[in-house]
Amino acid sequence: MLIDSHCHVIATDTKRYPLKPLFGKQSDWSAEHPLDYQDMVAATKAAGVDKSVLVQASSAYAFDNSYVADSVAAHPERFTGVFSIDVVAPDAVQKMKYWMSKGLTGMRIFTSGSTHAEQETFFADEAAYPAWTYASDTGLSVCMQMRVKGLPLLEKVLQRFPKARVIIDHFARAEAADGPPFAAAAPLFALARRPNVYLKLTHRPIEASLMGNATPEKFLGRAVQEFGANRILWGSNFPAAKPPLPELIAMARNALAFLSQSDQDWIFYKTAQTLYPALGK
Repeated sequence: MLIDSHCHVIATDTKRYPLKPLFGKQSDWSAEHPLDYQDMVAATKAAGVDKSVLVQASSAYAFDNSYVADSVAAHPERFTGVFSIDVVAPDAVQKMKYWMSKGLTGMRIFTSGSTHAEQETFFADEAAYPAWTYASDTGLSVCMQMRVKGLPLLEKVLQRFPKARVIIDHFARAEAADGPPFAAAAPLFALARRPNVYLKLTHRPIEASLMGNATPEKFLGRAVQEFGANRILWGSNFPAAKPPLPELIAMARNALAFLSQSDQDWIFYKTAQTLYPALGK
């Protein structure tokens, strides 16, 4: 079994699905090599991916999750979806309920990324508390697209909402080149004490584990040691990541080859099924 917990779809029909990137800048990948859901189905089948989580491409559509919802509706046997909303808007909870009614089973808060280097802090504003409350009460998994710099602020949110299930996308882009004990990634590993925090392993932390004094066994092994494999899930970031999907899969399998088969099973599909029960059907 192989579940991709992080990939993106972009519609070729820009009239029906107009582009409106968050923070006003469209990502290069979504402009240069967009992939619609039909091509995603073909690519995942060819690569041996059984099911996928379609994550809202904020750098293309901001808070209009229509294409992700329509993609999931077209192939519910293969896809579930993660929506994004303005969590500080007065109607945030109503928007959450709306997109959940469309079959989307996770939420993403985009606070920093390739198109927006700054680390936003709005996710911790009091105005966002209703959204956090609803996510916590319903068990909705919340993906945080952020950087290490923002993790102390996330810690404050988690203190207030200790049951909110939070997934840190891309390991918060933590650096590993300094080598053990990985002081640069200390704020990330510090969150391991919170059982409701999960890590999403993509090409970014794998690439980080190959730099400087780090190795996959040392850096990714430390992540498994701190969080446990049952709180780590793999995602390709395809097609935002440049390599083809088969190469991204091979990259991850090679990086995690030092782990037991049981741990690999958790990372490659079981953790995703825990966070997104729709994938277990």
